[in-house]
Amino acid sequence: MKRITTLFGIAVAGGALCYFGLVGYVYYHDNQRTTVFPAKINPSEHNTKVLNLLQEKGCDYCHTPSAKLPFYASFPIAKQLMEYDIQLGYKSFNLSQIRESLLENKAAPQSDITKIEWVMEYQTMPPTRYSALHWAGVMSEAERKILLDWAKQQRLEYYATPDMAENRRNEPVQPIPESVNVNPEKVALGMRLYHDPRLSGDNSISCAHCHQLGVGGGDGRKTSQGVGGEIGPINAPTVYNSVFNVEQFWDGRAPDLQAQAGGPPLNPIEMASKSWDEITDKLNKDPILTRDFTAVYPKGFSGASITDAIAEFEKTLITPNAPFDHYLRGDDNAITAQQKHGYQLFKENKCATCHTGKILGGRSFEPLGLKKDFGFGEVTAADIGRMNVTKEVRDRLRQKVPTLRNVALTAPYFHRGDVKTLDEAVKLMLKYQVGTTLPQKDVDDIVAFLHTLNGVYTPYPLN
Repeated sequence: MKRITTLFGIAVAGGALCYFGLVGYVYYHDNQRTTVFPAKINPSEHNTKVLNLLQEKGCDYCHTPSAKLPFYASFPIAKQLMEYDIQLGYKSFNLSQIRESLLENKAAPQSDITKIEWVMEYQTMPPTRYSALHWAGVMSEAERKILLDWAKQQRLEYYATPDMAENRRNEPVQPIPESVNVNPEKVALGMRLYHDPRLSGDNSISCAHCHQLGVGGGDGRKTSQGVGGEIGPINAPTVYNSVFNVEQFWDGRAPDLQAQAGGPPLNPIEMASKSWDEITDKLNKDPILTRDFTAVYPKGFSGASITDAIAEFEKTLITPNAPFDHYLRGDDNAITAQQKHGYQLFKENKCATCHTGKILGGRSFEPLGLKKDFGFGEVTAADIGRMNVTKEVRDRLRQKVPTLRNVALTAPYFHRGDVKTLDEAVKLMLKYQVGTTLPQKDVDDIVAFLHTLNGVYTPYPLN
């Protein structure tokens, strides 16, 4: 027994020696890493502090694709554990754009700001497995404050709007502006073309067929129906407030509204025209439209001029003055106590880390099934999402975060359109994106908050 006790003591001492030796090496390795600024880059003093802090804490190990890892990263077990952490970390958050914005003293992406803010407020980073070896990786209160102050400064400088109440200027969301700058003549033409079925191959459907202004800017279908009854592979996103999207379509393949407007007319299962020449030949036979169009576009009809006019019209499809907008502008009575609690739960449960900005979405691409694999069954090309555009494996199953503006009017939900109610959508998001569940009362409160996002569309005044 004494021999066993001695051997056990030696084993424990040996294990402790190895552990503390490894911790010492990790500490040395982490402290040898220094932030190197590219030539002609001169970040501000605050940005430099943030850059150094992210580097010192090793955030780039798991949240960038190419950080230099310690030597033991190739050892069995350690290799598997680190690869798992890196894969999950990089899938959840890419630090690269934050670093770029810090180096160049420019606005960071809104969703990235909110993600960093959330993990600092709730102290969820770094994970315990990381801090067990990287003792210096734990954030102190003062270090967390540096990052929280930076997040606030970013919001106040780049995103808060002048009409927001002073005590709400650091919110992760902003009100929709009451108007946008547009060319009135182009808007008038774009409105006519948006509703013109001659853009389709058989003159049967217009843009408004799938994006109906009277029913929330979508079509209410699981997936849309095109020329000849063809069924599309994906749910039609609302056209309302699409001007505030970072890019267009679920996978972001169109950089702006004009590029988006050029897709459906030539898509064989949507509007099914064979070419822009086919479309312009039909429009040129309309003397009144031709007269009005050439007055604004002297070169006449073309794919570029038609989509430019439609895009200008779509810029006016905004829905400001929702109850939540009035709340953000300082009217405490604009929403109920239940809805205020729902908004607080919305933020506490990480919803605002993706559903951020003016339209509570549309600013980033996120994978469906972040915390738990989503039950896709057979994965389709539409499910692949952003990866179809970037070809990067990280972007597989990643879709543009949909706006929550008017969400109570735009069922069914998700890119497949297979979620029928907001109650179900909230529960699925909590389960697969956040990894949690909430009591039904809390779900009800979040849904009540979402109803405050129904805004008011006022048609642009046309002469």
